[in-house]
Amino acid sequence: MKGGKGKGATKKETKEAMKPADDRKVGKRKAAIRADKSSKRRTKKEQKVKKDPNKPKRPPSAFFVFLEEFRKQYKQEHPNVKAVSVVGKAGGEKWKSMSDAEKAPYEAKAAKRKSEYENQMSAYNKKQESVADDGDDESDRSKSEVNDEDEEESGENEFWRVLFITTHILKGGRR
Repeated sequence: MKGGKGKGATKKETKEAMKPADDRKVGKRKAAIRADKSSKRRTKKEQKVKKDPNKPKRPPSAFFVFLEEFRKQYKQEHPNVKAVSVVGKAGGEKWKSMSDAEKAPYEAKAAKRKSEYENQMSAYNKKQESVADDGDDESDRSKSEVNDEDEEESGENEFWRVLFITTHILKGGRR
């Protein structure tokens, strides 16, 4: 029976030796790979573009134009109901039961708001283009963004230094 155990152990070792270094289950490497992935996730969140508060809001659809009026009526008829979901459900049921002729005034209001929105957006886009033309001489990235990248690189170097020291100490070495 002792021979069976020895053969099993050698098979396992040869399989591990044949695998590429990235696929081997080695604690240090797995930890380093996971740490590297988490740092990439942080940078994606940091790159998120902030919304421009001056940009016009999108217009409501015909259903939401209807809901504006329906909420007022529903609140007068049912003053005790405080839940928003109940009002929304009741409005949805009423909208579904309405005919096309009954929906027509709301669709007309929505179309009018949409045309106003398109006019506002065209003016906004022209303004943005003129601002972009003025700022072509400068770099796309601000000085603070460049400094943040330098700090991230030094933070990564610090991470790897601490990881090296920790693994060295765990192996039994001293610093």
